[in-house]
Amino acid sequence: MSARLTSPDGLPKGVRPGYRPEDHAPGIVHLGLGAFHKAHQAVYTDDALAAEGGDWRIIGVSLRSTAPSEELTPQNGLYTIIERGAGGSSARVIGSIARALALKNDRQAVLDALLDPGIRIVSLTVTEKGYGIDRATGGIDRTHPAIAADLAAPDEPRGVAGLLVWALGQRRAAGVPPFTVLCCDNLPENGKMLRGLLVDFARHAAPDLADHIANEVAFPSTMVDRITPARGSGTLELAERMIGLRDEAAVETEGFRQWVIEDHFPTGRPAWEAGGAIFVSEVRPYEDMKLRMLNGSHSMLAYSGFLAGHRYVRDVMQDASLVTLIERHLAAAAGTLSPLSGVDFGDYAKSLLERFTNPHLAHETYQIAMDGTEKLPQRILAPAKDAAESGQPLAPFAFAVAAWMRYVLGRTDGGETYALRDPREVELAEHVAGLRTAEDVARSLLSLPGLFPDPLRRNADWTDAVTSRLATMMAQGMRQAIDREADAALG
Repeated sequence: MSARLTSPDGLPKGVRPGYRPEDHAPGIVHLGLGAFHKAHQAVYTDDALAAEGGDWRIIGVSLRSTAPSEELTPQNGLYTIIERGAGGSSARVIGSIARALALKNDRQAVLDALLDPGIRIVSLTVTEKGYGIDRATGGIDRTHPAIAADLAAPDEPRGVAGLLVWALGQRRAAGVPPFTVLCCDNLPENGKMLRGLLVDFARHAAPDLADHIANEVAFPSTMVDRITPARGSGTLELAERMIGLRDEAAVETEGFRQWVIEDHFPTGRPAWEAGGAIFVSEVRPYEDMKLRMLNGSHSMLAYSGFLAGHRYVRDVMQDASLVTLIERHLAAAAGTLSPLSGVDFGDYAKSLLERFTNPHLAHETYQIAMDGTEKLPQRILAPAKDAAESGQPLAPFAFAVAAWMRYVLGRTDGGETYALRDPREVELAEHVAGLRTAEDVARSLLSLPGLFPDPLRRNADWTDAVTSRLATMMAQGMRQAIDREADAALG
C-alpha cells in the first residue's frame, strides 16, 4: 500500500498546489464540508491562491458527519480532485482547506473560527433542507429541528441560522466587522433568502441584531454548477493510481464547472475569477437558467429513471424514450426564461445532454431524487406556474410532478420498498397511506401545505395533466408511462 497523502512535497508540478499552503492563513469558514464543496468552491479558492495569494484558505466545518474531518485532518487538509470526461481523466491535489472540523467533536474550535477577525467570509453548502426556511413566509420554520433547538438555546447554537446569528452578534459586541455570508446552495436568490432567514431568526432570538443583519451584513447571491456524484467504490483506488499516494478524501467530478457571483464583499474576497468565476451585478437570471434547465431535468429523470430501473444518470441517457423527455423538458424550461445576454439556451441544453451522458460519472438517480419537497418548488413548480400563466405547454412539468408523486408511494413497480429520504417523509407517507387511485393520490399531495403554488392547485388543466400521467404510471408501470409520454412528445 502506498504512503498516505500528507504533504504536497514530491508531487509533480501540475498535480501539487501552485503555492505553499502553509504560507496562507484562513480567511473563510465553510459550513457543509462535503464532496460538492471540495469539487467546487475549494477548487476555485485553490486557483485564486495560486494566482494572487492572500490569506484565504478555508476552515471547513461538517455540521453532522464526522467523516470529512476524519479523512482530511490526517492529510493536513489535502485531497485529490479527479476530473473525468469523455476525453479522459486528470487529477490534482487541492491545498485550500487549512482545517477540517466537525461540529459534533470540535464545537469550540468552530465557534472560535467564526469569531476570528481574520475570517471575512462564511460560505455554505448545507443543501436546501439544511436552512430551516419556511417556503411560504421566507422566514424560519419553527418545526425544523435545528431552528427549534437554537431558538430554545440561542447561546448554544448548532444549526445554520443559530450559528450565524450568534457569531454575528458576538463579532458586533467585540467591534469586529461582520463576515460576508455566501450561500452556495440551489435556492433562488439564495443571498436574499439567507438574509431573510437570519433576520427572522434574530427577531425571535436576538431582536437587537435584526437591523444590523439586514443592513450591515453582505449576502451576495450565487449560482453554482458542477455535477459531483457521491464517492464511488473505485474513487480512492483511482486517486492512488493517479497521484501515487493513498488519499482517503479524494473526490470525482466532471470537467465542467461554473460559479456566478454577485460582487459584493465589503471585507474582500479571493481572486476567484482566476478559476473562471463570473462576477455580475444580478445573478437571478443565471440561477433560473440552471435551476429550471439542469436541476429541473435532473429531478424529472431521477424520479422516472429510478422507477424504470436506471441506477445512474449515464444509464438514463441510454434510454431513447427518456432522452426524448429530457430534451422536451429542457426546451420547456427554456421557454419560461427571459433572454440572457450572451447565452443561447439551445446551446446550454446541448451541453447539459453531453454532461449527463458522461460515462465516467456514477451519479445515482436515487441520490438526485432525495429531498424532493425542498427541490420541486424552484426546479419544477416555478416554471410550471410561469408556463401556465403564459399559455405554454404544461405536459413536461406535469410528467415530472407525476413521476415525483409516483416515487412518493415508496415502492417500485416490482413491489420493492425504499426510503424517500425527504425532510417531510413522515408527512408524505401519511398523505398517501391507504390511497389506491391516482385521483386520490394527486389530490392529497397537491394539498400539501406550502408546496404547490395556489395558481397551480386551482388550475384544472394542470391537475388533470398531472393526474392522468400518474394514473398511467400506477396502472401500467413507469416503463410504459415513459414510452407513452415520449411517443406523445414526438407527435
